[in-house]
Amino acid sequence: MGTNKKTDPNDTPRKGVIRIITGGPIGGDSHQARKAEIRKAQNETITEVLDVETAEDTPIIQFGRVEHSGPKNFHNDALVITALLANYEVECIFIDSGSSADILFRDAFDQMQLGDIPLEEVNTSLYGFAGEVAHPRGLISLPLTLGIGHTRKTCILKFLVVDVPSAYNVILGRPTINAFQVVISMYHMKIKFPTLGGVGEVQGDPSNREDIM
Repeated sequence: MGTNKKTDPNDTPRKGVIRIITGGPIGGDSHQARKAEIRKAQNETITEVLDVETAEDTPIIQFGRVEHSGPKNFHNDALVITALLANYEVECIFIDSGSSADILFRDAFDQMQLGDIPLEEVNTSLYGFAGEVAHPRGLISLPLTLGIGHTRKTCILKFLVVDVPSAYNVILGRPTINAFQVVISMYHMKIKFPTLGGVGEVQGDPSNREDIM
C-alpha cells in the first residue's frame, strides 16, 4: 500500500479513509457489517499465519538499490505508511520498532466508529508521550492488512486506545513487526514480510511525512 495506489480486484471494499485531519470517514456501511467483516478476517487470518510459519519454502527477503524510492539525499525521515485497519484505509501510520505496544489514537478510533466494540480493561500505563504518563482507555482487537494482491497478509492485533494528541493515527510497534515478521529498510523507506504468495511489501508514504513535519 503506502504510495502504491494500484487497484486490486481482490481487495475488500474500503469502509473509509482515516486521514490526519479530523473528520468522519469518506464512506462506510453499518456497524453490523463492519463487525461481520472483522469476524470473517479473524477466521481467515489464523489459518494464513499458521501456514506461513510452517511453510517449507519461506521466501527470502532482500532489498536492492534499484528499489530505492525515498529521498535522494541522506535523510532521517520517519517511516510512515498507509494500511488497512478494520477495513478502513488508515494513513499516517508510524512504524516504530522502539514501541512495545501497538497504539490506536483516540481521534482515529472515533473516526472509525468503533465505539460499540467493547474495550478490554488495561491497568498498565504508557510512558514516553512528551515525558508524561498516558493511561490507555482500553485494548481492542482489530484486523490489520498489509500488502496487495497475492502477497497481502492479515493479522489480528491488539491495539491500545490512547487519548493523547499525536501527529499519527496509529503506531505499529514490536507486536506488529513480530506478528508479520516484518523486515524494515529505512534507506528504502519500505517494509517487507513473508506471505503464502511470496514477499509482501509496503512503501513509505512521502506525502504523509511532509504533512507531519
